[in-house]
Amino acid sequence: MPTYTDMTRCDGCGECVDICPSDIMHIDPVYRRSYNIEPNFCWECYSCVKACPQHAIDVRGYADFAPLGHKVRVLREPEKGVISWKIRYRDGRLKEFAFPIRTTPWGSIKAPQDYEKPDLGTIGSAMLSHEPTALHIDALPTLKTKA
Repeated sequence: MPTYTDMTRCDGCGECVDICPSDIMHIDPVYRRSYNIEPNFCWECYSCVKACPQHAIDVRGYADFAPLGHKVRVLREPEKGVISWKIRYRDGRLKEFAFPIRTTPWGSIKAPQDYEKPDLGTIGSAMLSHEPTALHIDALPTLKTKA
């Protein structure tokens, strides 16, 4: 469900622009309101929804589960630590969902500069930098081969 901005709620703060990983949220230079420049490229991560202090960003439901006439409302509730979703179908049925804003506590993720520099000898390895340490495991699982 790609995002869009409710222009009557947006104050142009730019929080959505700063957090959008696909760089598709922009501020209109004339109206000073945010807008999604390319909804087809929306990752549907809803980072902008979570970051918007004005609750100005909503989503468009797909026709396969929410046909024409439906309404999708997203509400950021930082005091509860959740994003709430309400989907009202054309026939009046209402579905409600709630998801955590964060799955890790604020400040618990180390910055890249807080890690040791990776060993350049492992540049050809399939492992990512700081694996398996960053995953909090002793070793990565391996596949057993048949002899």
